[in-house]
Amino acid sequence: MEVSEAALVRDVLYACQGIDGRYVRYDKAGDAYDLPDGVRVPRSTRTLVRKLCELGWLFRKVRGFISDNISRSPSDAATEVGTVAQAFCSALQEELSDYYKLLAVLESYSLNPIPTPGSDSGVSGNYLSLRRLAVWLAEPAVRMRLMAVLVDGCRGLRGGAMAGAIHGHAQHGDPMFQEFMGRLLRRVCSPLFEMVHSWVLEGELEDVFAEFFIVGQPVKAESLWREGYLIQSDMLPSFISPVLAQRILRTGKSINFLRVCCDDNGWADAAAEAAAYVGTTTSRGGLGYGETDALEALVVEAAKRIDRHLMDVIHKRYRFKDHCLAIKRYLLLGQGDFVQYLMDVVGPELSEPANRISSFQLAGLLETAIRASNAQYDDRDILDRIKVKMMDHGDGDRGWDVFSLEYDARVPLDTVFTASVMKIYLKVFNFLWKLKRVDHSLTGVWKTMKPNCIVSSPFYKEGISIRAQFVSVLRKCQVLFNEMNHFVTNFQYYIMFEVLEISWARFSDEMDAAKDLDDLLLAHDKYLNSILEKALLGERSHGLLRNLFELFDIILQFRSHADRWFERIYELQLRGKGKPKSKSKESGSWLDGGRKAMIQLAGELFRKMGEDLDSIAKDYTASLDAFITQLPMQQHVDLKFLLFRLDFTEYYSRVSSSK
Repeated sequence: MEVSEAALVRDVLYACQGIDGRYVRYDKAGDAYDLPDGVRVPRSTRTLVRKLCELGWLFRKVRGFISDNISRSPSDAATEVGTVAQAFCSALQEELSDYYKLLAVLESYSLNPIPTPGSDSGVSGNYLSLRRLAVWLAEPAVRMRLMAVLVDGCRGLRGGAMAGAIHGHAQHGDPMFQEFMGRLLRRVCSPLFEMVHSWVLEGELEDVFAEFFIVGQPVKAESLWREGYLIQSDMLPSFISPVLAQRILRTGKSINFLRVCCDDNGWADAAAEAAAYVGTTTSRGGLGYGETDALEALVVEAAKRIDRHLMDVIHKRYRFKDHCLAIKRYLLLGQGDFVQYLMDVVGPELSEPANRISSFQLAGLLETAIRASNAQYDDRDILDRIKVKMMDHGDGDRGWDVFSLEYDARVPLDTVFTASVMKIYLKVFNFLWKLKRVDHSLTGVWKTMKPNCIVSSPFYKEGISIRAQFVSVLRKCQVLFNEMNHFVTNFQYYIMFEVLEISWARFSDEMDAAKDLDDLLLAHDKYLNSILEKALLGERSHGLLRNLFELFDIILQFRSHADRWFERIYELQLRGKGKPKSKSKESGSWLDGGRKAMIQLAGELFRKMGEDLDSIAKDYTASLDAFITQLPMQQHVDLKFLLFRLDFTEYYSRVSSSK
């Protein structure tokens, strides 16, 4: 069956609209428009028809995508389509409208032959031939092919991911291609830029269809900054850099932090100033695709001004630095007179079993220590935040093992002083409290064995043997005390000054230089990590810390023994100073017998005391040697300087090398 070219032109125009013609029809098996085998046309004509009908196949693909997205039910659209996909479909529909206009013009040409100059009848047949139709449809085919490629690339995507996928096809050198993609992307990206504008200047996350690259989740106020808002990397379009995205995230977070946690509305003025500075307004619109520089300028200015306002609120209204200093003075035991008085008043209570101690009584003793020291001159708001905390305890624990202090950091300060951060402060406090307890115990030993209490001892008036024993054990006790005191004094100096004070000085400088809350959190984390690392509380110093606690236990054991020894010595001294009530023979003989018994008991006491001292000294030397041996292997340079401070005379080095 032969077919005229005019009929083929008409069928091709139908196929370009996705409609089957009389001869050219859609073949589902071949997924293409084609002429049946029974139609007799030249091979070149058949090939040309197939080429022209490719436009119809592309049209079906684009129209099918639009129909699938627009015809969804509202519930499906909320989860699948979104505003970006709707904008994309609208832009495609607009391009198809121009395509429909062109097809209408071509169809009119196919129905109304145009006379050719020079012909006798004035009519030479149909003006619109297949070859002329190929010329007319060449440019629309390029656009339709591009739209089909975009449709295939955007299936299953939404929001920023869809905009990024479309943007990936915009990098082309053809001016016509660039103009078409720019026009399309301005429509597609308009909802995203509206979301960015609303987030940066108002802190509002208007993302009904979950297509923005920033997502919010319900959290408590103290977790709002760290966990309330996150970046969805799969929704971040490629024309927004990760650095700019982080800045956009932080700007909106700052507004919400001020509004929710700080109950402050000053951010609105800062946002208006930023918008006016870059030449835009706080109202919607004004930004679109291709204006990344304008967007970045707006975000930079808004972030700078809002973060500056946030830092002013944190430092001036909520006195962040004062609270950090209070934690350093009370939880990190920087207020020396308060710590000393506190240990004096709570010491007797903490020596009792933990299950017998009343936290209310300890709270009263804490208040007594505050009132008796320079802490009483601190702001009452700060002092009211210091509380006694009793940790979980078992059956063998004493009060010293479970006593601690805590600081009540309220909103918005609890964004920095989170529960995990306060656990770290508690860990540092327990370490410093044990160190102070050891120092306090050595001070108690010195008070017990100070020379003016010993010189008047009646043992000096007895025989050479008992006096020599007495002097020998006193010398051993004094030597061991001096060695322990040397270690504790130097180690305490290292912790309190080279660790805490230097870390605080660096933190204070970084705190003043912080431009936003992220900088402040980073500076505080560095401050805590520095303390943990240099104070042997890091993960890499577990073995060294274990040896240190062994040294502390030996020193506390020495204090316990010393209390019992000198209590016994004082009892013997009082017995030796006893006077007879009468001068009868019986009483005199009784006194003589008592003195002999006292001297015998004293000799036994001094012998046992010497053995205990030798045992304690041996354990102490072994633990100290293990501690000092591990110091050079530590990676932190300050710990190597601790070795120099402990062994500045190289005494321990010589002893170790001689073994």
